[in-house]
Amino acid sequence: MKIIRNNFIPFPGYKAMNICGILFVRGDAKIDDVTLNHESIHTAQWKELWYIGFLLWYVIEWLIRLSRGDAYRNISFEKEAYDNEKNMDYLKTRERFNFLKYL
Repeated sequence: MKIIRNNFIPFPGYKAMNICGILFVRGDAKIDDVTLNHESIHTAQWKELWYIGFLLWYVIEWLIRLSRGDAYRNISFEKEAYDNEKNMDYLKTRERFNFLKYL
């Protein structure tokens, strides 16, 4: 995974953001193995939805959940990544479209 350090992406308060499998890291934020695994799970999600599908799904689900008051951490992509970020072998056994179990 390519990592780009900068002071613009992600938004202040976040240390990293995965866009199409490229990890944008804020300034000198520490990126550990758990964070890399979390973002690698997102990269798998991006790929299986052909990138544009991931982006559309993420925004639509975020808007729906925002209207209910439980947005970011309850998006299915984030739930899957957070639940499995400490399992360093997760991507070896992950089933395609596993995020659907978190809807």
